[in-house]
Amino acid sequence: MPKVGMEPVRKKQLIEATLEVMAEVGYHGTTISLISKRAGLSSGIISHYFGDKQGLIEATMRHLLDALKITQRIDDPLERIDFIIENNFSQTQGASSATNTWFNFWALSLHNEGLHRLQCINHKRLERNLAFSYRKLLKPEHVKNAAASTAALIDGYWLRYSMGSVGNGDFSEALARCKQYVRDLVAQYGR
Repeated sequence: MPKVGMEPVRKKQLIEATLEVMAEVGYHGTTISLISKRAGLSSGIISHYFGDKQGLIEATMRHLLDALKITQRIDDPLERIDFIIENNFSQTQGASSATNTWFNFWALSLHNEGLHRLQCINHKRLERNLAFSYRKLLKPEHVKNAAASTAALIDGYWLRYSMGSVGNGDFSEALARCKQYVRDLVAQYGR
C-alpha cells in the first residue's frame, strides 16, 4: 500500500526515470523494469499510478508539455512572445533526456492515437499563444501566418540544434534568430 501523500513524489521519480531511460535506450528498449530500477521503486507502482508503460510515457510527455505552459501574466505582447521562444529553448527542453524523449514522442505520435492527440494539443497551443500576442502587434491579416511561421521556426531550430547538426546543443543562436524574426515581422507588418 503506497504511503499517503507520496503519490506526487513517486510519480515525479518515475517520470524522471523514464526520461533518463528513454535517453539511454530509446522507446523500444525502455521497459517497466528498467524504469522502476532507475527510480528505485517496484514495478508494480507504475501499474498503480499509470496503468502501463503507455500511460507512463503519456504522463512523461505531459510533463514536458506542461513545462512549456505560460504560468505567469505577461502583458507586453513582445515580451510574451520572447518568453514563449525562451521556454521552448530552455534547459529543460534542451536536456539530452528531454530531447531524446521528444524525438521518440514525435516518431511514436505518428502511430499512437494518445500521443498524436498530445502532439496536436502542443502544436495548437503554441500557435494560439503566439497568435494571441501577434494580434496586439500586427495587422489582422498577418497574425495567422506569423504565428504558424514562428512556431515552425521554433520547431525547426529546436530540431536542428537538438540533433547537434548546428550549435552543439547551444540554443543561444537559435534563440536570437527566432527573436530577430519576430522583430522583423513586427517592423514589416506592425500596426
